[in-house]
Amino acid sequence: MKILVSDPISDKGVELLRANPAFQVDVNTGLKEDALLQIIGDYDALIVRSQTKVNAKVIAAAKKLRVVGRAGVGVDNVDVEAATRRGIIVMNTPGGNTISTCEHTFSMMMALARKIPQAHATMIAGKWDRKSFEGVELYNKTLGIIGMGRIGGEVARRAIAFGMRVLVYDPFLSLSRAKALQVEVCELDQIYPQADFITIHVPMTDQTRGMINKAAIAKMKKGVRLINCARGGLIVEADLHEALKSGQVAGAALDVYESEPPKDSPLLGLTNVVLTPHLGASTTEAQESVGTEVAEQVADVLAGGTVRNAVNMPSIDAKVLAKLRPVLAFGETLGRLVAQLAPARLERVTVEFLGKAAEWETNPIQRAILIGLLSKAQGAEINYVNAPVVAGNLGLRVEEIKTAESEDYTELITVRADGHSVAGTFYGSLNNPRIVRINDMPVEAIPTGVVFLMTNTDRPGIVGWIGTIMGKHGINIAGMSLGRDKLGGKALTVLNLDSAPTEAVLAEIRKDQDILDVKIAKL
Repeated sequence: MKILVSDPISDKGVELLRANPAFQVDVNTGLKEDALLQIIGDYDALIVRSQTKVNAKVIAAAKKLRVVGRAGVGVDNVDVEAATRRGIIVMNTPGGNTISTCEHTFSMMMALARKIPQAHATMIAGKWDRKSFEGVELYNKTLGIIGMGRIGGEVARRAIAFGMRVLVYDPFLSLSRAKALQVEVCELDQIYPQADFITIHVPMTDQTRGMINKAAIAKMKKGVRLINCARGGLIVEADLHEALKSGQVAGAALDVYESEPPKDSPLLGLTNVVLTPHLGASTTEAQESVGTEVAEQVADVLAGGTVRNAVNMPSIDAKVLAKLRPVLAFGETLGRLVAQLAPARLERVTVEFLGKAAEWETNPIQRAILIGLLSKAQGAEINYVNAPVVAGNLGLRVEEIKTAESEDYTELITVRADGHSVAGTFYGSLNNPRIVRINDMPVEAIPTGVVFLMTNTDRPGIVGWIGTIMGKHGINIAGMSLGRDKLGGKALTVLNLDSAPTEAVLAEIRKDQDILDVKIAKL
């Protein structure tokens, strides 16, 4: 079997692969797209870092390719959707550069605080200028950490050792986990006016893209210092440039940029910034770790063994996967719905499998539910392999209950999280899922698109009234399901809508005294 290593990885990783007589390993780095397209059809496996772009063209030309291994955390340079359609496994190495990136973050913070790069530059120029480089201490300062995954947690440990007060924002970090880490959980609007330093450790998602912008910076303490060693694009560079010139932001340290390399960035002309060329994972130890890790993972896949750290498939037998694929998709949907109903910081999630569902391979289904539950905060970095680890890092306890008998349904999956619950089953076949309970109220809803959920007092006229409002605002109702706990008690209305109501429409609905709660879920 032929393996192409198209980006530099550690020699140990290459040696590990070449030690297997079943493999032919070709190291051919720096290939342009045309050259890669000409040869990729001969290979069973491709190992890359960030330079090689494994786009749809490359995947279409890779007729024999079974696995793409990325020596690093993200898979931004791999078209995962195209690979999935072709049945190609895409794997990454999420843990290999945690310490490396954490230490680079801390180095950047210290260099920023003491103006070390600027002072060094004047020394090289033959100057002895002590007055221009008065810095600040980290001791007794407040550090705001946005995102408390592996790297954020390691940064917090070091900051506490330096005598810093640590405030953290992470929608999925439980209070018990925060207590163990000796950090204070806050909302962003609480961190901004208090923090002397702010460092970002979140994935790139629709919610996090451009999150540090003009409006956010205006809420920050004057003279704040910002560090970003996570993803380019989390900070709007034009807004940061303006704040650095005005003094609202005293300094910034960046390792990642909106465009890399940042040739036209306005930040390049400023003296109160520390800039490095995406060096977060650039240590001998990190590169050796991810190089050997990705080599081992690719070797296992080609040998027909365990699939680890796959971003587009669970680690289960192919025959079982084919049967459970629609169940896994429904599990993600149930998780997404619970995430939009339950409080932000969850302590416990319970997944119940009743009837025939208890006989299934439930581990991947549970992981699918976690992916849906955590994907809003974790983005594309969460997958079937790392979902339990991510949940554990956030202090989220996951419990599973199996019951062989079910009175109402042949199979039933129920997800409970901090007082909220969603249950689903299948009508006729696994390709026909339905949501049949929400917060223990019976419903029958199609799990797709925009879902409107309204809890109200059970009285005549509500259904017609809500239909009139939707029609008045041009919102088409594709499906409706009604449930109640008892006559005259609480009722639940679930609507499948063709478009989401605006906040003004929701405000109009909430004005009625019989409307107890209104939520929009996007599935």
